[in-house]
Amino acid sequence: MSPQGVATFTLRPARPEDVGVIHAMIGELADYEKLTHLFVASEADLHAALFGAKPRAEVLLACFGSEVAAFALFFHNFSTFLGRPGLWLEDLFVRPAYRRRGCANALLKSLAGIARERGCGRFEWSVLDWNTSAIDFYRSLGATVLPDWRIVRVVGPSLDTLADPMPKGG
Repeated sequence: MSPQGVATFTLRPARPEDVGVIHAMIGELADYEKLTHLFVASEADLHAALFGAKPRAEVLLACFGSEVAAFALFFHNFSTFLGRPGLWLEDLFVRPAYRRRGCANALLKSLAGIARERGCGRFEWSVLDWNTSAIDFYRSLGATVLPDWRIVRVVGPSLDTLADPMPKGG
C-alpha cells in the first residue's frame, strides 16, 4: 500500500498470454452493461485482433501485483476535419474489487499520453447514457460528453443487406 492507503499498481501493454484474462474481463463488462447476449468474441478472435498478422487494436492493462485489475482496449481512427489520426477507446473496465483506486484515471491519462505521442488530434470514447457515475467521472477529467451526436451501427443481417451489391440498372 502507498502512504495514502491506496494500493499501487502498474500499467503495461497486453501480451499474448493475457488474452484469456482480457476475454474474461470483456465478459464481465458485458455482464455489467447487461449486454451478454452480444458478447460472441472468442479468445481466438481477440488473439488475432490484438496479436495477429494485422493487429487491429491494442490493450493496456492495470495490474495490482500479479492480478490484472483493469483493461483499456483502443485503436486508431482518423479525423478528416483535423487531417490527423485519433485514438478511440473502445472499452475500459475496472474489476469491482479495484474500483475507486485510480485505475481508470491512470489508464485514461496514459491513453491521452499515447494519443499525444502518436500525433493524434483527439482522444474519444462513448459512454452509456445511464452510466451517470462514469459520465461525471469523465467530465471531472475535462472530457466533453457530446449531446448532439449519436452512434450509428449496422450489424448482422442488416450489415449483410447493406453490403450486397446493388442490382444492375438500379
